[in-house]
Amino acid sequence: MTEAEWQQMRRLLPVPAWLQGRGGRPEGYCHRQMLDAVRYVVDNGIKWANLPADFPPFKRVHAFARRWQVTGLLAELHDRLRDRVRVKEGRKTDPSAAVVDSQSVRAAANIPRTTSGWDGGKNVAGRKRHVVVDCLGLVLAVLVTAASVQDCHAAVPLLEQLRERYFSICLVWADSGYAGRLVGWAAEKLRLTLDLRSA
Repeated sequence: MTEAEWQQMRRLLPVPAWLQGRGGRPEGYCHRQMLDAVRYVVDNGIKWANLPADFPPFKRVHAFARRWQVTGLLAELHDRLRDRVRVKEGRKTDPSAAVVDSQSVRAAANIPRTTSGWDGGKNVAGRKRHVVVDCLGLVLAVLVTAASVQDCHAAVPLLEQLRERYFSICLVWADSGYAGRLVGWAAEKLRLTLDLRSA
């Protein structure tokens, strides 16, 4: 991270318990080093074990990222940063419209068959990422399934997740893969208008 990025992130991070006199022991690595390491893994798509030696040990970095993921801190950081970007772009923090789509990707050989499948339309064996983004392309909700899961089926829990987080959204653009009963269901159960566009 640049110094300016770190100063922005630093304000969003929780103060460790030991610094507040609530017990515990000091952490072995500073949060900036750990976040840099996590960003490196995500940006380069590498395995944790392949983290370069100038970062903290990969097991410590993975444990750090996992702890923050389980407590919801990583999602909270993402949401706060997304809100800042929206405001900077002259938008309200709460979006009123979104776009839903999916992408099938090949799965590694060690991915269990129970969580992967075949997408006949794309000729891909693996998993499918179902994503809802705002009009700026910023992520609002994500669901990962086997590639064999149809978009309209995955959209049910995905749109429920979206509605739970953002009651302000009333319009969702989608391609024809989301046609059928989903349109009526979304309008009736979630009060979402699915506007279908040709792919």
